[in-house]
Amino acid sequence: MTTARTATPSTARAINDRLALNLLLDQGPLTATELRDLTGLSRPTVADLLDRLGRSGLVAVVGERGEQRRGPNARLYALVASRAHLAAFDVRSGGVSLVVADLAGRTLAAAELVIEDPGADAAAHRAAAARIVRTLLDTARRAEVPHLHTVAVGAPGLVDPATGRLQSTGDLPAWHADLLAALRELPGTEVILENEVNLAGRAEYRTGAARGRDDFVLVWLGHSVGAAVVLDGKLRRGIGGGAGEICFLPVPGTTALPTATGCEGGFHGLVGSAAVCALARAHGLPADRADDAAAAEAAVRAALDALGDGRPGGPFLDELAERIALGTSAICVVLDPGCVVLGGEVGRAGGAELAARVERRLAGLSPVRTEVRAGEAGGGAVLGGAVLTAGDAVRRDLFGEP
Repeated sequence: MTTARTATPSTARAINDRLALNLLLDQGPLTATELRDLTGLSRPTVADLLDRLGRSGLVAVVGERGEQRRGPNARLYALVASRAHLAAFDVRSGGVSLVVADLAGRTLAAAELVIEDPGADAAAHRAAAARIVRTLLDTARRAEVPHLHTVAVGAPGLVDPATGRLQSTGDLPAWHADLLAALRELPGTEVILENEVNLAGRAEYRTGAARGRDDFVLVWLGHSVGAAVVLDGKLRRGIGGGAGEICFLPVPGTTALPTATGCEGGFHGLVGSAAVCALARAHGLPADRADDAAAAEAAVRAALDALGDGRPGGPFLDELAERIALGTSAICVVLDPGCVVLGGEVGRAGGAELAARVERRLAGLSPVRTEVRAGEAGGGAVLGGAVLTAGDAVRRDLFGEP
């Protein structure tokens, strides 16, 4: 016989509180009547939870609304966004970008820092990490933030889900690990480490091109190539954090095979920034010899500007789409996500034009129907995903969310 279970009063209160707090977070200030309509809770229950959340410092009266009612104006209740603060990092080989935000995810202050290559000097790597932490704390003070509840860090490489450690799949500088160690020494601050592409995928899922989809793959096209896999609304990392490391995917058209320590012979060799720049030059398009992500982005924008009138933009985009479709088709026939989002500098620059070309070529390579969309989260996708991740962690703590 199955025994029916009912929520205890304390559990019911916690569920109702979370529901109200998330509504205030998503929709902004609301009256008690609006909260009753949105939650379906009774008048006494809403009054009780607003009193309880007010005493806890999570909700406050911020004004009145009376234009649509007779009698006294209705109080407006809002989430106290200053109740906790967070920070987000986008860590790259040559520097970092960071933001300090409030509980609602609003950016209060930001900073960027270039880190010159310290070489093999271990002390210089530790000094670089200490400099970044000082910049973080100075940025927080500038925003009048006395304490950071959570810091989310996006970095290249494999992040082990079991240990939270960063494992390089290329040649990451040692200060990356030193920075994580220094951040974890901040008193009372939780530090979350996540792969940068996974964070960009989270941003596309919550605020970008994959809104409303519980199954999709973000293909990140920047200096190298990576993927974020979201299935059934959950980010899939794999046992060792290696899900999405498609830069190592063997594909036709490269001059060699990838190895356990190098992805040059894999998909990276076809669509990494150096390959994109070389392809552009082969089609007579301008491409900076730096061959970095910014140069690849500029080359794709030049191709779009050169479309039509027999100019080389179209053939270049066709060949680039062919290359992207080769690696993407392998993802689609294995995972069948139904949707692929093209992100990173190259995907962002190519926009809907490149996405449409990849979709058409993909349809000829794979029996699995897949929609291809241009990313919408923009150049700050990694930072945006880090803010969302840190905000989720803060809410789990303050709101008691599972």
